[in-house]
Amino acid sequence: MEKAVVLYPTPPIGHLRAMVELGKLILDHQPSLSVHVLIATPPYQADATAPYIAAVSNSVPSITFHRLPEIILPPSSNVANHEELTFEVLHRNNPYIHEALVSISSKYKIQALVMDFFISVAFQVATELNIRPYYFYTGAAGTLASLLYLPTLHKQTTKSFKDMDLLLDIPGVPPIPAKDMIKPILNRSQKAYEFFFDISVTIPKSAGIITNTFEALEPRVVKAISDGLCVPDAPTAPLHCTGPLIASVDETETGGASVVTWLDSQPSKSVVFLCFGSLGLFSKEQLREIALGLERSGQRVLLVEEMKIALPMVESEKGFVNSDEVEKRVRELMESKEGKVVMEQITVMKEAAKAAWSESGSSRLALAKLVESWIHE
Repeated sequence: MEKAVVLYPTPPIGHLRAMVELGKLILDHQPSLSVHVLIATPPYQADATAPYIAAVSNSVPSITFHRLPEIILPPSSNVANHEELTFEVLHRNNPYIHEALVSISSKYKIQALVMDFFISVAFQVATELNIRPYYFYTGAAGTLASLLYLPTLHKQTTKSFKDMDLLLDIPGVPPIPAKDMIKPILNRSQKAYEFFFDISVTIPKSAGIITNTFEALEPRVVKAISDGLCVPDAPTAPLHCTGPLIASVDETETGGASVVTWLDSQPSKSVVFLCFGSLGLFSKEQLREIALGLERSGQRVLLVEEMKIALPMVESEKGFVNSDEVEKRVRELMESKEGKVVMEQITVMKEAAKAAWSESGSSRLALAKLVESWIHE
């Protein structure tokens, strides 16, 4: 029976794209594997990813997409934020996941179910069907370490992070102000905290954690996770650093090619790259402050989906970053000595990223070892 790997991303396009790129790399290494992608259909923006899926299906026909039935939330469903809505949708999607895996299993031997880290609820489905569950973490290893260490932090206090004025010591990462932890876990009385806590407990129990990072980018935190320091009371699943994953230009959203063309026409190192995550949710006031600050900075700016700025920004008392801070930090990045050091480090990491996917690079070898384990199982 032909062997298969099933990928299960969360609905947002950023998570889907990263998972698909992982699927392509799996096929590059082992074309004999069959790759299947399960697409959850939320009750909101159900067709938002359709153009991207169509483009991938056309360019990589060996990747098979399975769009699952639309999730219907009851009128009584009460969710406080997007994270809670996502978890509710994924929970209600479990019966469809079970059916899809049983259907695929009738024609293929499923070697692994690789799930987005949000999908802790599908762990039970995989184990019930005797399929090895893996988790794919789309972010940096530093945030993964914070997530894995959450149960330990939880046991150390009864307070919510939002009410704590202290630094959190998490293995492998610099001390973090408690109030700077990600928003969904700031209040331990909310459902979102409960969901993320469940994720932090489930991921270490999996067959492996696949991350979109590379060892040279975060050596200290990668070692801390691999050595089990982030889950001190139990075993930690093996960590596989397979990044960076880069989407093909012809499969990005409309306008992707024109953006690259515009970038190519700009002077080297002259564009500030702003990324706001796959959701990019801001208040009108915050958007206005960002726009004003960028305009006053006088720098070329490219606005995209995720935000990774190497220089810190300080929130105002109102809880958002004002235009003066945006202007100051953008100018600092592009014009100051400190900014020059940051850009030099970015260049170093750019070359390290290329090296990670060279013939004998760390990410290439990590993925090869993982895929080989699936083949010879």
